[in-house]
Amino acid sequence: MTALKTRPPTGRVPWPLILVEGPEKSGKSYAIAVLSASEQVGQTYWIDLGEGSADEYGAVSGARYLVVDHNGTWAQIYGAVEAIHAEAARANAAGEPPVVLAIDSMTAEWELLKDWATNRARKRRGVSDPNAEVKVAMDLWNDANARHAKLMRLLMTFPGIAIITARGKPVAMIGDDGKPVEGRKEYKVEGQKSLAFDASCWVRLDRDEPGQVVGLRSVHAGIRPGRDKPKDLPDDWTLEWLVFDALRCDPTGSHARKLTEIRPGDDAPESPRFTALALAIESAPDLEALRKQWEQIQPALADQEISDAEAQRAGALVAARKAQLQSPSTEEASA
Repeated sequence: MTALKTRPPTGRVPWPLILVEGPEKSGKSYAIAVLSASEQVGQTYWIDLGEGSADEYGAVSGARYLVVDHNGTWAQIYGAVEAIHAEAARANAAGEPPVVLAIDSMTAEWELLKDWATNRARKRRGVSDPNAEVKVAMDLWNDANARHAKLMRLLMTFPGIAIITARGKPVAMIGDDGKPVEGRKEYKVEGQKSLAFDASCWVRLDRDEPGQVVGLRSVHAGIRPGRDKPKDLPDDWTLEWLVFDALRCDPTGSHARKLTEIRPGDDAPESPRFTALALAIESAPDLEALRKQWEQIQPALADQEISDAEAQRAGALVAARKAQLQSPSTEEASA
């Protein structure tokens, strides 16, 4: 039996991951520039993804941030975040003012990953026509989501202040039949579907209405999760006020949010045959291709290339893929 390990909670406020979203020209990027001028923060690093505003907002009074150069590839973007994460940890350990990381925007980040998945699907299917529609298989969406999750883990555990922006707007509500519901709209944050959930503070800006705190994890800000409606921000609000006054982050006492990664532990690794079989099942383009993969399960089990448990998992994957092929959904495209 594993010995139980416990500890009392510290009550300390962790550094936030703040999502600032809203329509174009609503002040998202401007708020980042203003925060960089605060004497309560250290160096601010600005990663511009698809917005092109980082240089211009350097003219904001007192702004003192550095623009992170990159070539638009995932490897350089992720590598930059890793390097800034390490610098923020150093500054935090040295008792220096918190490092600020701003990514503007995460809408562009998810568009990049969707394009990456689509291009892989084109190569897999040998599609050369750039205008031809191509269905992205579930394994490729899984890869895109895994890359996004890897980046978000760095942001959620950032030992300083992390600000991410995204576009948001009301869109037509889609009914169960996959068609727009007449006269009904819902608000959509444009990005990976878990983006708002992963942020510890969610701010919505608007060109015509007061900004709002849609939700946040805090025992000090006076918003009860799941019970209170979004609250209007003060007319003179700033990200500095939100971090240090509303959330009560301590420039010398706050810490990175602690996340214990859930791992499979000592479970046996997948057999190479099952890995290949699972990939083929999840990417089967039609029912005939899926049937051929189904027919390989029992021979693979008989030859001891896969275990009984893996054979059951393969059968479940076949059933799930069959349901997808018989009832195509728009979920994958908007995942």
